[in-house]
Amino acid sequence: MDARAKLALSIYFIAIIFLANNWATYGLLLILVLACVLLSKIKLGFFLRGVAAMIWLIIFTVLLQVFFTTGGHVYWHWGILNLTQVGLVRGAYVFCRFVLIIFMSTLLTLTTSPLEISDGLESLMKPLKYLKVPVYEIALMLSIALRFVPTLLDETQKIMNAQRSRGVNFGVGKLLDQIKAAIPLLIPLFVSAINRAEDLATAMEARGYRGGEGRTKYRQQVWQLKDSLALVVFGLVTVGLIFLRTW
Repeated sequence: MDARAKLALSIYFIAIIFLANNWATYGLLLILVLACVLLSKIKLGFFLRGVAAMIWLIIFTVLLQVFFTTGGHVYWHWGILNLTQVGLVRGAYVFCRFVLIIFMSTLLTLTTSPLEISDGLESLMKPLKYLKVPVYEIALMLSIALRFVPTLLDETQKIMNAQRSRGVNFGVGKLLDQIKAAIPLLIPLFVSAINRAEDLATAMEARGYRGGEGRTKYRQQVWQLKDSLALVVFGLVTVGLIFLRTW
């Protein structure tokens, strides 16, 4: 699919997921997400790893909903903590919402290259040019940021290995000790990132870069029939959500 369609539908999915208010609506969204996963032909394990990476944030948010939401039958009460029927239901809804959003965002990143995402965002943001928004510069910053994430991760690993060889222990001891141990990691990482940014800016100026206005593109975006069909499917799902909300 066209990167613009995938980006627009991913953002739209995050918006319509808040229309879900019962198990029927969440079931419809689950069918949609599983259908997208099957069409992508990507193993389910990739998506489950995405959920595992966010599991502590999910659990924390779910627990807030479970123990601080009142309403319905009270199963347990202690101080300000309440375990109620409404709290359990809302906690389950929040869990489903997190999982569905992670699945859809993982699907976007696994099927779309960083450069395609950058070009798609630039194309979608073009109307903002009339409001004097620097669309080309924003897209450029995004593509550079996505490009250098693996580089900075490698740099972080090298610095951590160098600091370990000097006796620094990461993730050991009290919280304050762990924060202090991160300082020898953050300072050289920031210095390296700033130096790398200056070198990149110098290289771009030496090659005559003067912004994206009027530039041609090597990668051409082509809107196809399947992109339009995907929009129709998501539109029908939205109608289904509105109908099922009354159940």
